[in-house]
Amino acid sequence: MLQFRPGFDGKTSISKWIVEGQIGVMGEDEEWVLLYEAENEPDAQVLEIPNLTPYTYYRFRMKQMNIVGSSPLSWPSRVIQTLQAPPDVAPASVTVRTASETSLWVRWVPVPESEYNGNPESVGYRIKYWRLDGQGTPVTQIVNDRLEREITIEDLEEWTDYVFQIQAFNAIGSGPWSSQVRGRTRESVPSAAPGNVTAEAVSSTQILIMWGPVPESDQNGLILGYKILYQEKDSESGTHTHLVKGNFTQSVVLNGLRKYGQYEIQVLAFSRIGDGVPSSPVLMERTKDDVPGPPIRLIFPEVQLTSLRVVWQPPENPNGIILGYQIAYRLATAEPNKFITTEVSSNVRQYSATKLMPESPYAFRVSAKTRQGWGEPVEAVVITTETRDRPQPATNLTVPQSEIRARSLLLQWKPGSDGSSPIRYVTVQTKELPNMEWQTHTSSISHDATSYVIERLKPYTSYQLRIMATNDIGDSAFSAETEPVTTLQDVPSEPPVILSVIPRTTTSVLVQWQPPKEEGLNGILVGFRIYYRELVYENVPGFNIQPIGDPSALQTELTPESSFKTVSSSTVTEFELTQLKKYTRYEILMKAFNVVGESPASSPKEVYVGEAVPTRGPQDVNVQALTATQLEVTWEPPPIETQNGKIQGYKIHYWELQNQNETQKVKILFLPENTIRLKNLTSYTMYMVSVSAFNAAGDGPRSDPVEGRTHQAAPSAPSYITFTEVTTTTLKVSWGEPAMPNGVLEGYRLVYEPLESVQGVSKVVTVNLRGNNQRWLKVRDLFKGVPYCFHVQAKTYTFGPEIQANVTSGPEEGSPGPPLNPSISETASTLTVHWAQGVLGAGPIKSYVIEARPSDEGLWDTFVKDIPSDATSYVLSRDQLKQGVSYEFRIIAVNQFGYGEPSTPSTVRSAQLGDPPFYEEWWFLVVMALCSLILILLMVFGLILHGQSKKYKHSTGKSSTNVEETLTLDNGGFTALELNSRHLTVKSNFCKKNGTRFPPRPSPGGLRYSDEDLCNNYNGVVLTESTTLTEKPIEISESEATDSDYEGELPKSTHSFVNHYMSDPTYYNSWKRQPKGLPGASAYTYEECTDGEQEPYYPTVITTQSTGGAYTTTGQPASGSRTPVTGFSSFV
Repeated sequence: MLQFRPGFDGKTSISKWIVEGQIGVMGEDEEWVLLYEAENEPDAQVLEIPNLTPYTYYRFRMKQMNIVGSSPLSWPSRVIQTLQAPPDVAPASVTVRTASETSLWVRWVPVPESEYNGNPESVGYRIKYWRLDGQGTPVTQIVNDRLEREITIEDLEEWTDYVFQIQAFNAIGSGPWSSQVRGRTRESVPSAAPGNVTAEAVSSTQILIMWGPVPESDQNGLILGYKILYQEKDSESGTHTHLVKGNFTQSVVLNGLRKYGQYEIQVLAFSRIGDGVPSSPVLMERTKDDVPGPPIRLIFPEVQLTSLRVVWQPPENPNGIILGYQIAYRLATAEPNKFITTEVSSNVRQYSATKLMPESPYAFRVSAKTRQGWGEPVEAVVITTETRDRPQPATNLTVPQSEIRARSLLLQWKPGSDGSSPIRYVTVQTKELPNMEWQTHTSSISHDATSYVIERLKPYTSYQLRIMATNDIGDSAFSAETEPVTTLQDVPSEPPVILSVIPRTTTSVLVQWQPPKEEGLNGILVGFRIYYRELVYENVPGFNIQPIGDPSALQTELTPESSFKTVSSSTVTEFELTQLKKYTRYEILMKAFNVVGESPASSPKEVYVGEAVPTRGPQDVNVQALTATQLEVTWEPPPIETQNGKIQGYKIHYWELQNQNETQKVKILFLPENTIRLKNLTSYTMYMVSVSAFNAAGDGPRSDPVEGRTHQAAPSAPSYITFTEVTTTTLKVSWGEPAMPNGVLEGYRLVYEPLESVQGVSKVVTVNLRGNNQRWLKVRDLFKGVPYCFHVQAKTYTFGPEIQANVTSGPEEGSPGPPLNPSISETASTLTVHWAQGVLGAGPIKSYVIEARPSDEGLWDTFVKDIPSDATSYVLSRDQLKQGVSYEFRIIAVNQFGYGEPSTPSTVRSAQLGDPPFYEEWWFLVVMALCSLILILLMVFGLILHGQSKKYKHSTGKSSTNVEETLTLDNGGFTALELNSRHLTVKSNFCKKNGTRFPPRPSPGGLRYSDEDLCNNYNGVVLTESTTLTEKPIEISESEATDSDYEGELPKSTHSFVNHYMSDPTYYNSWKRQPKGLPGASAYTYEECTDGEQEPYYPTVITTQSTGGAYTTTGQPASGSRTPVTGFSSFV
């Protein structure tokens, strides 16, 4: 409702109210659009504005019209936001595709943002689906991502039709449902076995099998037939398969079974996809019994002239329960049917015959008996003699080429001598080349055989064979091996495995596969055949079913009316099927083939043709860094001819280069945008970005990854800070790298200050260290027992947050007392420091430390560490000391609690022993000073004469001009101080009445000087890294003005600036001449220098700032104060 107060009506009625508005974006330059017109309401003060978009910002303005015309526009109203409402539209283009036997793939076009009608974060989708046949209840699934465009519905029934609807929702409610869409899951193998499976033996070699149908809900497709799986129990032979074609026959008789054999039997149904579940439990059925086969391995291990012993083994085919054995024998020369017969029980395996005639042949028969009667006997001839021997090996082993098959061959041989004892059986061994061992193939070849068919061989495999004969005495030696013989090729026993079938274009698919395993090729692989046909589920065409290969194979070859393509290469693993029909579902299967034939068919794959993913990725992908946490990615669409339909959007894949698995993410972007900002990234990190396009068929290939690095950011705080070697005046502070550098670490800043004033003075020291190699600092200017606070920051392009820690200078509680009686003895090349053990403290002494204080620095520093705890002296080489410098030494004891109280200082000792060189003697220095003075006087006299001459010339008529002269301060050759060869310009009117000139005072702010305490040679060693020490800046006083400030002034005394400091010998070694060419430096900065040729040493810092006893914050100098420079008493 829009309320307003009407304006002047022009003394006539208002005929129309016009309402305009700005939508979404407000501003003076934004467009106003017509929202509503109200007529015939002249007295209106409230209007209802219809058709506004929910959850949208609006601003209104109005004008009124009468018969004369329209009024000016009103002032705009305040900005308002409409309330939320449920979405007005349903997701568009809902499609359902088969994903697998138990899943369907649902896709849709997301609701546009303008249709959310509410907070975008609350927008999602609700998918509802149910079975078309009405079984079960509807199921709802929620998708909370408003940008999601697909979902795979799992755990569905195989070969079942489903109906789908989808709606959008927000925090207020749900929008309308989309139109219904149907989808069917893929055909699958039967999920249950046939019911009521029974088995009954009908003879000694036959069993009748009967079963019922598979439950309809578990058929999962069309039942094409049944398979009966049977195997003799405890047999080494594999499972046999009997195939029953069609879905109507539900019984079969298994023939050719072993007599009185117990069989394990299962029945399964199969569909076009493959075999279903075998029946359970496994049925056990035994064929009926019959008369037994002959006993085996009949031998005569003991033969004498008038007696012998015969031994046998039960029949290989007992065909029932053996009830007993019958032994019959006679003279071989007697009547054929005149036998001496004896029966024994079933557990007897030998018989002794006596009262035989010596040196006579006897014929023996042994037969077994079951419930069905006596079986076939086994016969053997034996001679009653004592002169028997082992048989000789067979000779002339050959394999006729014409008798070689893929899985068998015929072996022929010539028997050797039987050793006066008949051969009982022959054993054959085979060896698979090239590396296999000899294996016994069979030991039951008849004694009188001269050839045998060797079966159960592998196709296209090389073998060698040998045989061994056995008589009553034992085994012969093995015969010589045959020449290598290779079995023939056979059809491949394994099919290829289809890895994927992907739509390539709207009329083609790309098939990718994996070849059969090497052991399943059975020969030389020639190529592959790809069979494909249309699938029409409503009218499924018939199948011709034929068994393939071995009748016991577990698969069947399905030969529908289909087309095929031949790939005549064994190395190719993909092929594109083209010229397919649009919007058609195809079934694809494959076979491998060689010169013999084709392999079984692979499992079929289904694919829908008509929708294809893009075949090329986006082009010209570019990544630009925007900030430390953002990258901008731009790209161009794939080429038109590779899009295979309308591009619906893009997926941006990005990850950290060094950590892809844990950091990979995906952003989804819908058209028409082709740029995106990746946010919330890690600072100064290299990212890889790859973009893929998608259409209704799915995602296309990704573009090549492109690198992009985010900008640097401030580093995190150093990971730790620790203190070691804490004495009364020094300590070593160390810190760790930041956990997140966020860039290239350029250095660190260390700030330390006492937590309480010392002698009424508070000082703050700041140390900047360049580089990342050194993460420690030796501090030497502490006060005993004072607590200090240390702050450390890391720096990339700027400083990050700090880490801070407190520490109190020594001695630590429980540490040792000071060593006693320090003294020094010396030789020409060494100094020996002596001491006595002091108070131990709370623990035993671990070591000693010697500190030294050179006369040119005045600060104590560690000189020698880790001296053994039992030592009471230590020898120092004079080479370790600086020439011309005197030293004091003190000793500190160390225990587990820390460094103890130092000893009293030793007497001062020089680095040199004996008389100093002549140039350091006082008389030599006096002589040099007098010579210098005489030289200066001569120079001054010459200058005076020269000046008088020029004055005379000027007075002869030349005009007078102001001449600027350059004066360079010097210190007469002493290395006390140099003003950097600073040239001071002094106008000619800046002079005394007698014509002499004096230089102006230098400003401290313009001086460049080099402190020996803080420069190249600090404490006799070189700093390891360049370090800038910054005092607290103080306001510059008037004495620090430029040279021009002194123009026109005359010095009040002849006491010059240089002579003032030359007269104080304490500054001789405190300041050194500065090298030429160095740039000028601020008066607030000490600069430590690094000489790479000298040995590294602990860098130390000693800077003090005093502000009248009060601590001054960095950058906040005390009012009216002035910076005192170390080594200068005053500039006033």
